[in-house]
Amino acid sequence: MSEEKLMSKKKPAYPISKELDEYLDYYNRKIEIPIHYEDLLRFSGSVAVYDANDEDTLWVRVFYPEFDRDEIDLALKRVYSNFVSDGSDSIFQYLNVDYVDYCTFGNSKPFRIKVRNILNDNYTLFYVKRTDASRVYGLELEHMLSPYNLNFVIYENTLIEEHIVGIPGDVFMKKNLPECTEFEKAQIAKEFVKFNERCMIRLLGDMRSYNYVIVPTHDFDSVVYKIRAIDFDQQCYEGKIKVYRPQFFKENKTMVDLVQGKLTIDSVNQYIVEERSIIAKRILSWGRRLKRLMDACIADTIAPPENIETLKAQLQELTGDINFRDSKNMGEILAHALDFVKRNYEDVSMKQIIDKKF
Repeated sequence: MSEEKLMSKKKPAYPISKELDEYLDYYNRKIEIPIHYEDLLRFSGSVAVYDANDEDTLWVRVFYPEFDRDEIDLALKRVYSNFVSDGSDSIFQYLNVDYVDYCTFGNSKPFRIKVRNILNDNYTLFYVKRTDASRVYGLELEHMLSPYNLNFVIYENTLIEEHIVGIPGDVFMKKNLPECTEFEKAQIAKEFVKFNERCMIRLLGDMRSYNYVIVPTHDFDSVVYKIRAIDFDQQCYEGKIKVYRPQFFKENKTMVDLVQGKLTIDSVNQYIVEERSIIAKRILSWGRRLKRLMDACIADTIAPPENIETLKAQLQELTGDINFRDSKNMGEILAHALDFVKRNYEDVSMKQIIDKKF
């Protein structure tokens, strides 16, 4: 199946529902900040941002009129203070807003802000985006069901999201992977199998190579690699089940070839069972909070009817679980998917849960 047919051409942004808003408020994901996404759109000029190899990054560095710049800088420092510190003004004198970048590629069109501590040159990156219910559900599910915690806050129609450190997947495959040892390549293959399964279980779509990062960590005399999603726009939206499995995107062919070359089918099965088991344990450990998020999602509209009908039919065929057949919306499909994992992770065979494309 071609990628053009696999993905919808344009996903709309969905508003934050009353139930989701109450959830975000209860779990301290809402905060009052002095700037909105639309305020940052008032830039008067921009220049393209190139990487170290003089390749266009598809980001542009924006500039503001002099009478707006001071106001925006102060507001962004206040956002920084509220987002990563105690919200006080005392640190402002040590902060400098080095740049504001705007991404012209993709659905969310985020702003990337670099705030630097002038005393030691340490810096923090964060993103300012428009709110989208799909993205918020994706961030919360990543926070609860992946190995990683995420820091983000909402203010009215503006989302502030932390930067996730790592090497973009497409860059890693091109520049870093060829230099890896055979042992490291086998370890990366294992992580891709787990990442593939994690995305499928929580219905996170469109994990093409530039929508996730590879995170290398030094451990004694070796390097351990992990894979993290960085884009959550396609949470529970598409109807085709393959969209939720990174293995089916052509941009990930290098990773799929790595899995096929480095892992036996028994190893793949082992890592799938491991990932399903740990996700099932996370589902149980988050308990009430995850249930409250699912209740909000079930009451929400985050996908068109045709996508819902397609996905629930494909998931029923894949799992044999009739609960998918009776799902009325994407929230119910997701809730049934998580419940299926929780109920069956100890004894579901590989044949029931993954296409043998690996």
